[in-house]
Amino acid sequence: MTPRNDQNGQAAVELVAVLPVLVALLAGVWQAALLGHASWSAGAAARAAARARAVGLDPRAAARAHLPGEFERGLRVREAEQGGRVTVTVRVPSVIGGGRVGRVSATSAFAAQR
Repeated sequence: MTPRNDQNGQAAVELVAVLPVLVALLAGVWQAALLGHASWSAGAAARAAARARAVGLDPRAAARAHLPGEFERGLRVREAEQGGRVTVTVRVPSVIGGGRVGRVSATSAFAAQR
């Protein structure tokens, strides 16, 4: 009689146990990348809005033009009364569930050009 190997399905069971952890880890990494992209985009939009305000153009339109489509929804542009400062806030979409994780904002200033 030959010895029987009791570990025939062990690798499959371990793979099934590890898959949810792997998916959660990948979703977390993707969410962190999306957060960084939102932060970078908010900074670019804030600089564009501050430049537009400095030359007398619409800062909101300039900010919207410099944002990727997924960040345009929920865009907030606040202008300071003095100093040429503009703050742009965007929503960070969620990787899972289609909701939002939070908001990121960036502030930029540019002196008025005359």
